[in-house]
Amino acid sequence: MEQRLHIVYNAGIPDCQLDRDRKHEAGNKTAPKSQSAEIRFWPFILSPTGRWPRLLIPMPRAQEVDQVAPGLSLWQAYDKTAKADLFSTALETPAGIYLIDPIPIDFRAQRKVSGIFVTNVNHTRAASQFARMFRAPIFVHAELQGSVDFPNATGVQDGQSFSKGLTGIAIDGGPAGEMALHYDDDGGTVVLGDALINFEPHGFGLLPAKYCRDARMMRRSLGKLLDYAFDRMLFAHGTPILSGARARLEQLLRTIR
Repeated sequence: MEQRLHIVYNAGIPDCQLDRDRKHEAGNKTAPKSQSAEIRFWPFILSPTGRWPRLLIPMPRAQEVDQVAPGLSLWQAYDKTAKADLFSTALETPAGIYLIDPIPIDFRAQRKVSGIFVTNVNHTRAASQFARMFRAPIFVHAELQGSVDFPNATGVQDGQSFSKGLTGIAIDGGPAGEMALHYDDDGGTVVLGDALINFEPHGFGLLPAKYCRDARMMRRSLGKLLDYAFDRMLFAHGTPILSGARARLEQLLRTIR
């Protein structure tokens, strides 16, 4: 059954309750069986800087989903605050669809959404709203499990396969909780958070050192990706590389040693 997520911008009081869960308004203690729902909230997200109250910053909304390869789709929107495009990925696996670092969009899932994967502490984005809509778990680096931004998330250890074909790869030295996602089907796909970027004027390269906890450690840690086979690489910030991605990474790491 198709599940549809409507992201609606509401100028009134922020309301993150699903319409199907509004029991008191309907006077019904049982939620309807419909798989469609609507999430209403201000067009703002909370920055991961500490406990409430936290800074409200604008949340961009994407307009369309683009399929870039079989079973692989993405959507993007420009974030004026970060001065960069934010990219989100939908990855189809035998166990269902996994959403990586999702930002708001009208998303239609033809199959079950089995999980939301967040690549680091800065990419909370709309993960919780998607998780509630599709009743799917959120997966994060184990160091973020139980934190204020991910109180109910499932922690993933470095090298852990948490679903068929899906493996989390910790990238130490980058932002807190930085973890890449590897999928082994069809030549292999890697989805990155912030450790690698691919947008102008920087091109394909490393996250600038000023944003890293330990830039040298991050460069060494990125070498772990070469232990995996992959042809494609997608980013939280940047244009995807859809062929020859492993060779591109190997060349990059060779030039910066």
